[in-house]
Order: sequence, then structure tokens, then C-alpha cells
Amino acid sequence: MGRIFEVRKHTMFARWDRMAKQFTRIGKEIAIAVKTGGPDPNSNPALRRCFQNAKSVNMPKDRVEAAIKRAMGKEMDNYEEILYEGYAPHGIAILVETATDNPTRTVANLRSYFTKGNGNMGTSGSVSFQFRKMGVFKLRMEGLIQEELEFELIDFGLEEMGESTGENNEPILVLRTAFGDFGSMQRALEERKITPLSAEVEWIPTTTVELPENQAEEVLRLVDKVEQDEDVQKVFHNLK
Repeated sequence: MGRIFEVRKHTMFARWDRMAKQFTRIGKEIAIAVKTGGPDPNSNPALRRCFQNAKSVNMPKDRVEAAIKRAMGKEMDNYEEILYEGYAPHGIAILVETATDNPTRTVANLRSYFTKGNGNMGTSGSVSFQFRKMGVFKLRMEGLIQEELEFELIDFGLEEMGESTGENNEPILVLRTAFGDFGSMQRALEERKITPLSAEVEWIPTTTVELPENQAEEVLRLVDKVEQDEDVQKVFHNLK
């Protein structure tokens, strides 16, 4: 049992801007979940996951409820989930998950960011082969016996378990499953009365690339710019 393999994190924009972006991202996820599976979390596991993630970033309850009501209304925008691929400077692979009501606007903005950041957009499949799509569950460490939990969860698709730290440097436990086992792991945790800090689908790089500090900062400036776009949900890269 060791520290889990993770890529480099960065905090290049202000905390309040980051919080607002997280609320917007989760609001879109709620809208998509409600449109797909209905407003009842008891019968909609995707919506339950959204609730967990909203709680993990301290999203106010009234904003969660407002997102559900908007999703049920006729005036709600229909978001399309699109994955874009490209390369940052120095050969760093980037995947960009978006939820957009205007793909033409989204791709134009992304192409501009990549070009100005000395990167380039790629075609479908040009980058994603370097990543695995996985379910990622982050748990509080308190009260968990890691070895026992690992043994219990293997039958539900657990592939990796390791220690890491949260945004406030608190110790957390990270579980990873194949994408197809996401629902199985979610149910297994619910049956054990374990509420994750977050439950996300992420693109995990199969290998990472280490760069000198000045080159790494150039990459992260591009990542930061892309992350702040209103249509972007998540950005994944393979910078170590």
C-alpha cells in the first residue's frame, strides 16, 4: 500500500474563481443526470454521484435544488458532452471534457487557446489512447481499515487503492476502477455506508512525462486557460 500514482496538480487561479467554476461544472452534471435519469436520486445513481460531488466542494443546497428545477424545465439548455484532444507544448497530451450547448463556439475557443499556448488540437483518438477512462472514488481515511476494505472491494472492480492528499493537504484514500465497474463500486460503497468525498470518472494517463520547471509552467498556463472556459468541465494531462 503506497501513495497512488497521480499527475501534477496546480492552483493557478484564485480560490473563489475555482469554487465558482466547480459549482458551474457540477450544475451542468446535475442537469445532464436529471435529463437522462430523472430527478429522483434513489433511482438515479448518476444524480447521487452529483450530490456527493456537490457536497465535496461545499455547493449550497439551494444551488443544487435550482439546478434540478432548471433541468426539469422546458427552457433548459440541452448540453452535449464532447471530448476534445490535443497537445500542449513539449509533447504533453491533453484531454478536455466539455458540456456545451454550442459546439461551434467551444471548438473555436479551444483551438484559440491551444494555438496561443504553443500547443495544437488533435483529432479524435490522437491522444486518448495514452489514457484510461476510470472511476475514481476519494474517501476520508478516518475509520477505514485499508487492507480489509481492499479485500472486500476487489470483487466489485477495484483495480488500484492508495493514499493521497486532498485540496487542504488532508489524507485521503483513492480507489480506482475500470469505467465499466463504476456503478458496481458505487453500490458497494453505499452498502457499506461509506460516503465518498467525491466520485468521478477521470482519464488517467498510462505514463507521465517529467519536464523542467520552466517548461512545466508553460504547460500549466495552457491547462489553466482551458480550464477557465465556460464550456469546459475537466482537463486531464500526462505531465508528471
